[in-house]
Amino acid sequence: MYAVIVGGGVVGYNVLRALTGLGYETVLIEKEKLRFANLEAEYEHMVLHGDGTELAILEAAGVARADLVIAVTGLDNDNIVVAQLSKEHFKTAKCIARVNDPRNQEHFDALGIRFTVSASQSILSLIEHEVPDHRVVNMLNLRHENLEIIELNVGPGAPIVGQPVAKIKMPSNARLISVTRDNESSIAVGDTVVQPGDRVMAILEPSKEDELVRLLLGD
Repeated sequence: MYAVIVGGGVVGYNVLRALTGLGYETVLIEKEKLRFANLEAEYEHMVLHGDGTELAILEAAGVARADLVIAVTGLDNDNIVVAQLSKEHFKTAKCIARVNDPRNQEHFDALGIRFTVSASQSILSLIEHEVPDHRVVNMLNLRHENLEIIELNVGPGAPIVGQPVAKIKMPSNARLISVTRDNESSIAVGDTVVQPGDRVMAILEPSKEDELVRLLLGD
């Protein structure tokens, strides 16, 4: 699977982390120089500097062979352009576009951009999940894919504490992506051992969230 992400903000960065954690071949396009430099320092050749609304940049990123294009800039017009170019010019099989202003959803729909994620939906999910008893941050909902990316701190009594990832009995269709400890993040691989207080990111079906939360929090 080859994916191209346009936009290196918080959403784009976390999608990049998620997809690389799943083993996808991934390239992210970012036009802002400082943000690009920060991303390049961590992901090197997986980050391309340029404007993702320009045909030449999309070509350089290899959109022609991409299975998936994800447009998650902070500008709806840019996301529409990326989705349209990917769909019409490059014939990309699937394009997911971020809708920053819900009032623009109808424009995405009118242009046939079927797979969208709303920034407002993500914010509402964040508020919903940030109640004291839950402690889960919903990073991204891919509603047409029936997937979500969540992040939370591992509880001291969690069943997974002290276990390597390879031996953790995860819910079906759920996977740990990354582990952050002492401000250092790493991809969750088979021999990664989870400790109390670790900040973990996971991708899963929404129906599996409660089961995964119990596993990670021990509540």
